[in-house]
Amino acid sequence: MKQSNSYYTTVPSQHKAGYVNIVGYPNVGKSTLLNRLIGHRLSIITPKAQTTRHRILGFLNGENYQIVFSDTPGYVQKPAYKLHERMNAVIDEALQDADVLLWIIEPTLEEKDDNPIMKAAEKFGDKCIIALNKIDLISKESIENYRIRWKAQLPEASFIAISAEKNIGIDQLLSLILEKLPFSPPFFSKDEITDRPMRFFVSEIVREKIFLHFQQEIPYCTEVVVEEYKETPDTDFITCTIYVERESQKPILIGKAGSALTKIGKDARLHIEAITGKKAVLKLRVKVKEKWRSRSGALRQFGYF
Repeated sequence: MKQSNSYYTTVPSQHKAGYVNIVGYPNVGKSTLLNRLIGHRLSIITPKAQTTRHRILGFLNGENYQIVFSDTPGYVQKPAYKLHERMNAVIDEALQDADVLLWIIEPTLEEKDDNPIMKAAEKFGDKCIIALNKIDLISKESIENYRIRWKAQLPEASFIAISAEKNIGIDQLLSLILEKLPFSPPFFSKDEITDRPMRFFVSEIVREKIFLHFQQEIPYCTEVVVEEYKETPDTDFITCTIYVERESQKPILIGKAGSALTKIGKDARLHIEAITGKKAVLKLRVKVKEKWRSRSGALRQFGYF
């Protein structure tokens, strides 16, 4: 996926580039922050926990820098499925290969000392940034109390208060990140904003609409696979399969006379068209793959390995 600014063929001698991995518990606002930082909606966002399942890279390019942001799933404290274990493994990988660790916390969540992110943050030292998100919901006094607590706990790390949703403190956060980045040529072409293809984002968009339209188990037991993506100058023809875990879940997802699936398809199609700028013909079908969240073979088929 490309962005509007052109690729710089001559890299300045003082050019900075590096990986900034965004980590934290579910629903702290990691995906909202990535989208805000990049200026594009790369990660899907819903009010439900564990919406993000994959690691998603987003590139922020300037004349003298390239920041490779990495959005990760929320850390699952008590994995119930192999899917959760794989999501945690993605976080573990992110904790190993970052130039800067961006740890997102929020006021309503208590971070425990045995949190694996805490242990990694200690090793990152001054290359770790603790970002207190959603500060529009708390007082200045509370923000200062958090600052004091975290400076005592991780004295080498930088602390910053932000609101990704309200765009508070984002410019200051970017400045702080740039200070910590190493000097390096860019890792990716500067006219790109992500390493993921459009097929991936289509599957994520459809999954987002399922999360938004359904409650309880249905969003969590579904996986979306793009079976066909045919592009023409004016129209994209897309076929997706939505997998569920049990036969009894199919009629719920489809709805009476196909009404629920039609609604998901319409919302997803409009979202896709807004990104591509052209018409999309989207076909959705539902199949059963029993207990796929607990089967390594199914997870591998769905791209989790």
